Amino acid sequence: MVWSLAFDPLVPLWALFSGIVLAVLLTGLSGFLNLRGWVLRSLTMALLLLALANPAIEREDREPLSSVVALVVDKSQSQRLADRQTATDEAAEEIKRRIGSLDGFDLRVLEARNSGSGDGTQVFQTLANGLADVPPERVGGAIIVTDGQIHDIPDNAGALGFDAPVHGLVTGTVDERDRRIVLGTAPRFGLVGSEQTVSLTVVDQGQGTGPGDGVRLTIKRDGDVITERSARTGEKVDIPVEIAHGGDNIFEFEAEPLDDELTLLNNRVVVTIDGIRENLRVLLVSGSPHAGERTWRNLLKSDASVDLVHFTILRPPEKQDGTPINELSLIAFPTRELFSVKIDEFDLIIFDRYVRRGVLPMLYFDNIARYVREGGAVLIAGGPDYAEGGSLYRTPLAPILPARPTGTVLEQPYHAVLADLGERHPVTRGLPGSEQNPPAWSRWFRAVDTEIDAGQTLMSGPSETPLLVLNRESEGRVAMLLSDHVWLWARGYEGGGPHVPLLRRLAHWLMQEPDLEEEALDVSLRGPELVIERQTLGESVGEVTVTSPTGDQSQITMSEQEPGLWRGTMPATETGLFSVSEGEMSALIHVGPQNPREFTDVLSTPEKLTPLSEATGGSAERLSDVGGEMSVPRVVSMRPSASYSGNGWIGLKATEASVLNGVDRYPLMIGLLGLALLLGALSLTWYREGR
Repeated sequence: MVWSLAFDPLVPLWALFSGIVLAVLLTGLSGFLNLRGWVLRSLTMALLLLALANPAIEREDREPLSSVVALVVDKSQSQRLADRQTATDEAAEEIKRRIGSLDGFDLRVLEARNSGSGDGTQVFQTLANGLADVPPERVGGAIIVTDGQIHDIPDNAGALGFDAPVHGLVTGTVDERDRRIVLGTAPRFGLVGSEQTVSLTVVDQGQGTGPGDGVRLTIKRDGDVITERSARTGEKVDIPVEIAHGGDNIFEFEAEPLDDELTLLNNRVVVTIDGIRENLRVLLVSGSPHAGERTWRNLLKSDASVDLVHFTILRPPEKQDGTPINELSLIAFPTRELFSVKIDEFDLIIFDRYVRRGVLPMLYFDNIARYVREGGAVLIAGGPDYAEGGSLYRTPLAPILPARPTGTVLEQPYHAVLADLGERHPVTRGLPGSEQNPPAWSRWFRAVDTEIDAGQTLMSGPSETPLLVLNRESEGRVAMLLSDHVWLWARGYEGGGPHVPLLRRLAHWLMQEPDLEEEALDVSLRGPELVIERQTLGESVGEVTVTSPTGDQSQITMSEQEPGLWRGTMPATETGLFSVSEGEMSALIHVGPQNPREFTDVLSTPEKLTPLSEATGGSAERLSDVGGEMSVPRVVSMRPSASYSGNGWIGLKATEASVLNGVDRYPLMIGLLGLALLLGALSLTWYREGR
């Protein structure tokens, strides 16, 4: 309880002070004139003014508050090295037990984890968030169990927001050593087929290490070893790498282990270079003139990533007037240059209703077949030409073509529909209008009847006749569109149809766009989550195994988002290279910066935390020495002091804060007591004046 004297004047303050001034003047004048009874008169005026001031004795009923102590447990990735995690858990449990035995302290246990953003260990941000609702005067201190590698230590104690000790209990030992790779410069983009340079340095730290030691470097691309080379620690090394494909090229640079080193995680750095294709080169050869001749040209010219070379053979096959071939055009068709010398420079060759008429010798068709087997792509967009005697099937291309013509052309209205496989294939999956029956697109009126020798049928026509057939031939790809009426969709006949997504996906599948692979495993980072997508033509997929940068494995159950596409997610709580696998398929993704702060320096140290701890009166000490047992200091309660630590003990500040439950007020000059004093003073004054 707290006792105090308080005043609650019955008149305005100006009136009270005026009365006091008047009383002082009268008292001084009476004393100066030595009037009879001036002392009693002064006493009476003083009691009257005191009554007007309304004095009272107050008794406050206060309840002392407890001190709030934060125990911050470092759960970052570097704390998983060696036996640090075990030491951290044991120390945290002992601290909890000891603080629990102290009176007047409330313990808050906070865990500092990596966010995956690459900012390192944010211990003091966690501390600030955990004590945000606690008044500064109630904070009794903070105890941090960590390896000392903290990346948000304030510059001064004033930035903490409270006046209490900060103690650090550091895991790890002084004899640790480690080898790491420091990334210097690395490009983010590169043209496919070009060579880029990555600069890095191998650094050794800890006892018995120094610059100049030889080390072996292994370089991988997308998980496969591409080369090895020698380097020396402390010296910058420039390593050329080739951009092999479009999209993410993930390069790993790994240094051989150092004897007895702390971890192998930072012996490796990952560089992701986005491979950019130069404009795709497409050769379009249009044969028999027809209404949709410009459909392919318009589509390919609208794609900024495509360089189109287009030749149109306007002479119809039925016209035979003996005109020499070299006089049939203003510019001679460069057959040798296109189909022999520079054929390998094209990513795709399209034959649109092409009919043999002696322009291309048979030798060139044999050359095209070789081009496909070695990684090229051919698309046959055929109509009646493919069923006639001048069909491309009757050339050396026949062995690579999956559909064999029967010689019949079907002339009837029909809706092109997706085959069962087409509903799951990325080329035709989810085409607008395909979800209805019949599909919400216009009819076609002609199809070439064929028999399938190889490949996959994605769309079918009348009587389930194959309409769109895809096939892989050795390293290359072949596609056949067995109708010349796709232009009806482009012209908007009966509402048209999805010709742009269909033909664009078809062309890019032929040019081996990774996003259109039938069997693919892809992983991407969307916000704080890893999103794993599995494309397959199968009916189901197995669980996906995700291996984190620290080696932890998680099993992810995939859910079907749409036919042929399965997806699963998991939080990305670590920084580094994640490996994802399902069956024989695998994918890699690097989360966070290429030089993550968490693994820049992993040697445990109390030195980073010592200046701040000492400024608050605390200390930062190791939990154990080399080969010694762990020793957790005693925890004691202390009054406000300049120092809160000593040999084998740490102190916490006991707060002086309290909560007011109520106030009892006892007036002094109101009631019988005040009346008695005033009457007594007046009586004495009257008695004295009467003598």
